[in-house]
Amino acid sequence: MRALTISANGGLDQLEYRTDLPIPEPGAGEVRIRVTAAALNHLDLFVLAGLPGVKISPKWVMGADATGVIDTLGPGVDSVRAGETVIVNPGLSDGTCEYCKAGEQSSCVNFQLLGEHRSGTMAEYIVVPAKNVRSIPKSIPPESAAAFSLATLTAWRMVHTRARVKKGEHVLIQGIGGGVAIAALQICKQIGANVWVTSSSDEKLEKAQKLGADHTLNNRSTDVAKEIRVRTNKRGVDAVIDSVGEATWNSSLGALAKQGRLVTCGVSSGPKLETDGRRLFWNQWDILGSTMGNDAEFDAIAAELRKGNLLPPVDSVFGLEKGRDAFARLQKAEQFGKVVVKISE
Repeated sequence: MRALTISANGGLDQLEYRTDLPIPEPGAGEVRIRVTAAALNHLDLFVLAGLPGVKISPKWVMGADATGVIDTLGPGVDSVRAGETVIVNPGLSDGTCEYCKAGEQSSCVNFQLLGEHRSGTMAEYIVVPAKNVRSIPKSIPPESAAAFSLATLTAWRMVHTRARVKKGEHVLIQGIGGGVAIAALQICKQIGANVWVTSSSDEKLEKAQKLGADHTLNNRSTDVAKEIRVRTNKRGVDAVIDSVGEATWNSSLGALAKQGRLVTCGVSSGPKLETDGRRLFWNQWDILGSTMGNDAEFDAIAAELRKGNLLPPVDSVFGLEKGRDAFARLQKAEQFGKVVVKISE
């Protein structure tokens, strides 16, 4: 079986295209998928470099996102059928803890992610729990389907469940260009919110405007918080979606209205987030963390995809044997949309 793997943490030179991996067999409650395409996320760069407390074993398969066709059913699976095209939820939960029983699978005490804690998706065949797949029409382009699950599920929970964005509200999305930020833009516009986006690239800002962004701010040449205060008559925005972290944290808080909600799902620019507690309690802000999504939210985004909604823009597509080039593209942070790896027809 062909796959993109690493045997040690480090740089791009650790990525290895292999053709000698065994084809996995599904166990009870699992399905095997013949993968047509997988997509990269910043998570993959973190796994490559090495994450605290996360151990990999040699021939570790990279990747969290995937789409493909169900090839084999394990014992006890009756929710899907062989031959169905599916998308994969990369978040794995044990189904037994108090959070899982309450329907909050992404808060599972034993929560894991494909590609980080378990072997990933950039292989010809993968085995996952049947509860982690949803059927989609064969007509959806595999590149779009592969790029959909992780970013859209994360953004859906951030926007709908955590930030509780409503029609007419002002929302700031930091760092447009990445998968979560773009998905958040699409979801906010679907709701009817007024959306502000930031980037250091004017080209990315122009593309975001074509996707529906109402206001674009170059954070390299503009004081984002100050400009938003000026344009909103000192009020600020109702909610901020921030997946950047350290580099944008101060401007995110500076742009936030009283009783505003800031939701973060990532710290791609660094993990140290400093907040003046006096501003926090005086302005009565809600600062919220968010990770992936629960099964009900996965059902919701799968339903949107079946209707052809929220299709993610695809930046570039690479063959599996060119997987190192795909990682290099993501590492440069020049992409707008998802970097996809095509695995099979």
